[in-house]
Amino acid sequence: MTAYTGRIATTQRSRNVGTRIAASILHTLGLPTLLLVLWALVATRATSQFFPDPLTIAEAFRETWVGPAFVEDVLPSLARLGLGVAASIVLGIAAGTVIGLTHWLRELLEPLLEFLRAIPPPVLIPVAMLLLGITDTMKVVVIVSGAVWPILLNTIEGVRGTDSVMTETAQSFRVSWWERLWFLVLPAASPRIMAGVRQALSVALILMVISEMFASSSGLGYRIAYFQRNYLIAEMWSGILLLGLVGVFLAVAFGLVERRVLRWYHGIREVNRA
Repeated sequence: MTAYTGRIATTQRSRNVGTRIAASILHTLGLPTLLLVLWALVATRATSQFFPDPLTIAEAFRETWVGPAFVEDVLPSLARLGLGVAASIVLGIAAGTVIGLTHWLRELLEPLLEFLRAIPPPVLIPVAMLLLGITDTMKVVVIVSGAVWPILLNTIEGVRGTDSVMTETAQSFRVSWWERLWFLVLPAASPRIMAGVRQALSVALILMVISEMFASSSGLGYRIAYFQRNYLIAEMWSGILLLGLVGVFLAVAFGLVERRVLRWYHGIREVNRA
């Protein structure tokens, strides 16, 4: 009887897991599938050549990006994006931590930071071209000029928001400055920092495309602009589709990293909600 009851419970749990997986898949793919169906229906009735149907775009995607173009255009773009994001993370966290911990420095730099933050990064592309030439370094600098701000500002606010009671307690126990920074300040600021990195990924992807459209002979942005200038409409849409897929991949990958880094934070929130 006990074994039979155990089998029933196991079967019920398996069904519950299967139901949750199916619901998750439906929740994730339901809206994109519906939009694709609507797109196909509208495209079949449209007479404009600038609005191809999904099957035409899918065929152009396979012919355009599955092959040499992946190595010649996609990989260089991803390399620039990765370098720009990595540099933004290092600069943003380092500078944000110093500014957040130093009250007089924060007040001194605040007007300058607000001024620089208000400058749209795309307008810096001509300046970067003059100073650095049409190089990968120029494109990485353009990416950093925009992506660093969400990380920097979120780091400053996260460091400023560190619990003063915990800081004073650590000082009373003669915990060294480096230990307080590593084990108290940065962990306390990490939720804000990760939120800044999430925003920076979107900004970096946009600036990667813009910098390649302005001054490049390779990359996703360059190739999409090339297709547009030559009226290769399906190929242009396939490039836009690829950019969307890159954005989805970045969001999913970052979500996995964020859950691992902030596991302690989400655990505390779950305990508080219980």
